[in-house]
Amino acid sequence: MQFVANFFYFYESNIPRKMKIFYSFLCFFTIVTIGFSQSKQKESVVLENGVSEQLAIFRKHQISDVSYDLLFEIPYQKNEDIKSEMKLHLTLSDISQPLYLDFKEKTQNIKSIEANGKSITVLHEKGHIIIPAESLILGKNKIAISFIAGNLSLNRNDDYLYTLLVPDRASTLFPCFDQPDIKATYNMVLQVPKDWTVLAGADVNNKSEKGDFVNYTFNESDKMSTYLFSFVAGKFKNVTQKQGNREMTMLYRENNTEKLQTSTDTIFKLHQQSLEFLEKYTNYPFPFQKLDFASIPEFQYGGMEHVGAIQYKESALFLDNTATDELKLSRAKLIAHETSHMWFGDLVTMKWFDDVWMKEVFANFMADKIMNPIFPKINHNLQFFTTHYSGAFAEDRSLGTHPIRQHLANLKDAGSLYGSIIYNKAPIMMRQLEATMGKEAFQKGIEKYIQKYANDNADWNNLVEILDAETPLDMKKWSEVWVNKSGRAIFSDKVEYDAKNRIKKFEINQQAEDKSSNIWPQVFQIGLVYVDNVKIIDVAVKDKKTVLKEAIGLEKPLNIIYNYNGFGYGVFPLDGNNLNSISSLKDEVARASSYSNLYENTLTGNIAPTKAFDCFLKGIQTEENELVLKILTNNASSIFWRFLTEKQQNATQKQFEDVVYNRLQTNLPGNIKKTLFNLFSSIAYSDSAKAKLYQIWNKEIVIANLKLNEDDYTNIAMNLAIFKHEKADEILNKTKAAITNPDRQKRFEFLLPSLSKEESVRDAFIQSLKEEKNREKESWVSSALGNVFHPLRQESAQKHLRFCLDLTDEIQRTGDIFFPKDWLSGTIGRYSSKYAFDEVQQFLKENPNFSPILKRKLFQATDALYRAQNIKKETE
Repeated sequence: MQFVANFFYFYESNIPRKMKIFYSFLCFFTIVTIGFSQSKQKESVVLENGVSEQLAIFRKHQISDVSYDLLFEIPYQKNEDIKSEMKLHLTLSDISQPLYLDFKEKTQNIKSIEANGKSITVLHEKGHIIIPAESLILGKNKIAISFIAGNLSLNRNDDYLYTLLVPDRASTLFPCFDQPDIKATYNMVLQVPKDWTVLAGADVNNKSEKGDFVNYTFNESDKMSTYLFSFVAGKFKNVTQKQGNREMTMLYRENNTEKLQTSTDTIFKLHQQSLEFLEKYTNYPFPFQKLDFASIPEFQYGGMEHVGAIQYKESALFLDNTATDELKLSRAKLIAHETSHMWFGDLVTMKWFDDVWMKEVFANFMADKIMNPIFPKINHNLQFFTTHYSGAFAEDRSLGTHPIRQHLANLKDAGSLYGSIIYNKAPIMMRQLEATMGKEAFQKGIEKYIQKYANDNADWNNLVEILDAETPLDMKKWSEVWVNKSGRAIFSDKVEYDAKNRIKKFEINQQAEDKSSNIWPQVFQIGLVYVDNVKIIDVAVKDKKTVLKEAIGLEKPLNIIYNYNGFGYGVFPLDGNNLNSISSLKDEVARASSYSNLYENTLTGNIAPTKAFDCFLKGIQTEENELVLKILTNNASSIFWRFLTEKQQNATQKQFEDVVYNRLQTNLPGNIKKTLFNLFSSIAYSDSAKAKLYQIWNKEIVIANLKLNEDDYTNIAMNLAIFKHEKADEILNKTKAAITNPDRQKRFEFLLPSLSKEESVRDAFIQSLKEEKNREKESWVSSALGNVFHPLRQESAQKHLRFCLDLTDEIQRTGDIFFPKDWLSGTIGRYSSKYAFDEVQQFLKENPNFSPILKRKLFQATDALYRAQNIKKETE
């Protein structure tokens, strides 16, 4: 500021009056400029691990017109380095600060850097490559980096690999701007072993041999966010079909002839049907060059929506003639979900990952709509209910609940945002919104949203603004509780009758489960059940108290069924003395909703577990709808293993087995029998039931109309080992020899230690998971945890609980987005004992700084454990 002081001295002494006005402005401008410069200095990007919100905002302002030229040289051996090169083309509008590229790898992996043709020193801090401002120019720049590709997200196997870069893993593979609102195009060359096949987001332009390798040069890709960039390479077979005017290619490793014959045409057809629906619904043509897909053994998720090259879990795509309707529905919905992402997520992408839920809610929501024309005989309201409600409730009722939309300070924590709130509660919210707005107004808003933000980024507020113009509904107020608040409603009622047994008062009250003042506006139906009919009443809840005027004067019903159409979200009143009437409800959605509501009332302490279990067992004996039966079997199993005391289990287990097995002997459709058998196989641990299960595995008993495949026999074998069958070792050895698929055989070999009858072998297996390399196949690990921590083995495994809790932070750091929750659910989350509860409490006490994100996952995984403490106390 000395310049300013000197200036004022000069100003007073020497300047004529007419010039003083000019110098006054000059002085003011100088002071402002200095102040702005200092302010700018204060606002310089503070580098931290991950991509901070501050860095992302600055780079979005600084960078445009991004294109990557990439070369990856893939060797034969998976433990060898992948030599790589990148040329980055971009335009810079601000060089007041350095250029920060994200590369979360070892510094020694960076071999050289050039900026605009000049070699520069490697600066690598906190997962970022720093290109100094003096090496940059305003306008077009070119950065060249030679590096060793990171392995974390390459999923390398002996003879294949695939990238999986969501949400922030692109920077573990190559240097990039790993944030969703800096979209780029890609020019790529893959050098792979001669006998390998490749797939990426653009078509192959040129193929040339180079010794024992082949170079594949791809066309320039469409514009996409970094998390959507991908490639697959390895020993895959491929098949191409023309659907409509488009050719699609699928890579696969499945070798089961029956599965290939039964599934291949259906897989292609489902993609085409999904495309046709989405083009019509959005009024926007398929937005990318191509739509190919790869089937990956033991893929971490059901699927991933990479632009032009979707990846799927192989077992989810390839079904044989034993597949139930539920499995066929799940496959169709998965394909529709990933195809929907081409519009919702890939074409229009969230600005920042706090709105990652938007792409998922639309993918799920559209997938549910696509089901209608594809499966015209299916009750889609029932399918929606059975798909979403159980998962949404499981997290929303827990201490780890959170709003659909969550603030994200750093992209490194984006993986924690994923879960059932996003995948299941958000579609329920969106269906409520559509029902409130009207389908036509809602669709019109979505069309405008896609048109406006195509090839760009948008957030929830952008969509709210568009939808708000299509409806008299106050969208901001409506979304505030549904999107920005957590939890669910607990409903109660006051019903009074006059002297003639007619309704004179019917009042519904809503209270937030977390005791907050939140009120969820929503629509649902109530069914008043009479001897020969059901009177349906539409309910629109807007306030804490709702008076049902339509019910006044009606005769007293035999039963009141809340949420009759399955649209409502919350826990509803239930007549505990009238539970057996649920199975006699003719409407299958009403039955599903009532069984679900019974389970939720049990967990909230309104209904005794034994009473609920008896009701579910009665329903299992008569239910003929597969989707409703799945709710019954899941709920009965959960109550049995988690909420009955040991004494109650011993008293009911034989009856449980007998009821299920006896119904298997009746004349039922194959899909119903498959659902029943899966339940029987999981509970058949008495001597008599175990003997029957062994005979079924050994094909001495054949149950009419029950079709079992290789995977089913493998699962039976694993259950028999856990149930301590005397021939367990022989069963496992024969099962291993019978597995024909090499990928599935490797999986089974991995699982064998977790199935061992020797506790020391199981103990050693759990301790081996401390090494990251032993956790590479996360789905294998999750299955193995289920074997070690099975309810029948929990006493011997409880010594590992603290080890598993202590390892959670590393699991989150090294694992994919769903693995931390799966890890916790597969270990401590399987327990309902006081010992396990105390372990959690002790762990949290000794780790006061435990990651809030992981703490939330822990509370979600242990909701049943926490509730079991109160429920079992009441029954003792």
